[in-house]
Amino acid sequence: MSLVFRRAIVVGASSGLGAEIARQLAADGCAVALLGRRTDELRKVADGIAAAGRGRAIVAAHDVTDYDAVPALLESLVADLGGLDLLVYSSGIMWVPGEDEYDFAKDRAQIEVNVLGAMAWMTPVAARFEAARSGTILGLSSVAGERGRTQFPGYATSKAALTTYLEALRNRLAMKGVNVVTVKPGFVDTPMTTSLPRKPLMVSVSKAASIILATAKRGGSPSAFVPARWWLVAMIMRHVPSFLFRRVRI
Repeated sequence: MSLVFRRAIVVGASSGLGAEIARQLAADGCAVALLGRRTDELRKVADGIAAAGRGRAIVAAHDVTDYDAVPALLESLVADLGGLDLLVYSSGIMWVPGEDEYDFAKDRAQIEVNVLGAMAWMTPVAARFEAARSGTILGLSSVAGERGRTQFPGYATSKAALTTYLEALRNRLAMKGVNVVTVKPGFVDTPMTTSLPRKPLMVSVSKAASIILATAKRGGSPSAFVPARWWLVAMIMRHVPSFLFRRVRI
């Protein structure tokens, strides 16, 4: 039977996939906490949800690199929502370096936001859900994490790490009634992908969000590509020998 989400936290809900996932959850009658640094953008999402007349949205300003703030904020949001069924971690940044550009500060920022921020939220939520023996943790990874990419090495590394962490959580919680979902989108039409020179197999943000939520609702702790045809692309990428892969400018 398909899972029903009634109380959700979406971390990274100010734009892109996070915002659209929040809208679709609310349209289904879910109460949603919208988190992000850009309060004005969060309020626009919340206003749109209110205007649609379905669900409920609360806004909380939050920088995901403020790891120490997470436990207290989580408790506050759970109290406001009246419980928690779903955590969505959608926060992410991507830096595409130039041909001869190397910048540790930008690489570190991607790890701090894309990986450590996710761990800071998923760790206490995992403990809460294990105690309740129910709940869903949904992490947005990426096809980019399947191989070491010349186009965005720091981003690819961060998404590979997130995929591994989600798998570890899935394995820890497999017998505890907790649904841990990894989704790996390809190119989605969001502000993050605007500057990329090549965007094959692009899908709209609404379609990607719909696929992602359908994946989470079916339970069983799936790991899935979005859309599914990226599975074949990833399988090919994984089996290309390294001496050939390094010559491909992707």
